[in-house]
Amino acid sequence: MTTPADLPDVRDPELPGRLLATERDALVPLLRSRKDGDFALPVAACPGWTVRDVLAHCSSALVRVVEGRSGEGAFSPESNDRGIAERAGWAHQRVVDELERAMTEAGPVIGRAGGALDLVALGGWVHAGDVREALGEPGAYAGPGLPDALALLAVVTRDRGRVPLHADLDDVDEPLRLGGASGERPPGRFIGDAATLVRLYAGRPVDGAAYELAGVEERELNLFG
Repeated sequence: MTTPADLPDVRDPELPGRLLATERDALVPLLRSRKDGDFALPVAACPGWTVRDVLAHCSSALVRVVEGRSGEGAFSPESNDRGIAERAGWAHQRVVDELERAMTEAGPVIGRAGGALDLVALGGWVHAGDVREALGEPGAYAGPGLPDALALLAVVTRDRGRVPLHADLDDVDEPLRLGGASGERPPGRFIGDAATLVRLYAGRPVDGAAYELAGVEERELNLFG
């Protein structure tokens, strides 16, 4: 597994695309196997949105990236709602078809953006976890994409100068170092599993999870709040 300690100073431009491709290969077959009623299930992590809404949001956001429409306001709540509304009359499988293409085509574009769009790729992977959880499927915020997701999380938190954190993960061999340089503030400490760490950084509920967090508050970790 790639860990922040192993990350080179030069950003790996293939990392976002690799994460999206891995998730595409796991998620799309799952979606194609579900009944129409499953697309209307509510997504707890995104109040007011259904599974279909989350998929339409991800697809429209990635399409904007592919089409070069990722400037200021491209990922605002208003833009997100508009993307969902534009697909309201589509069949569910048409939304899945577009999502599959967008996850394929957006990765290289994000990779060439020099880090500016890394959070879009990470957010797409997190939303796939939201969908899995809504569908009652295993692997939410984990699965085959987890190594690349953790590596990208390290890059994003480092590049954005987030609070430093040392994470000892139950299910990962090496500790992770996230966030920017510590400066005068000592790094916070997390002990728990990787999926819970992802939930904290994504602002997802961690009810019932067994973990320890010291030297930093949960709200300081949230990348999407």
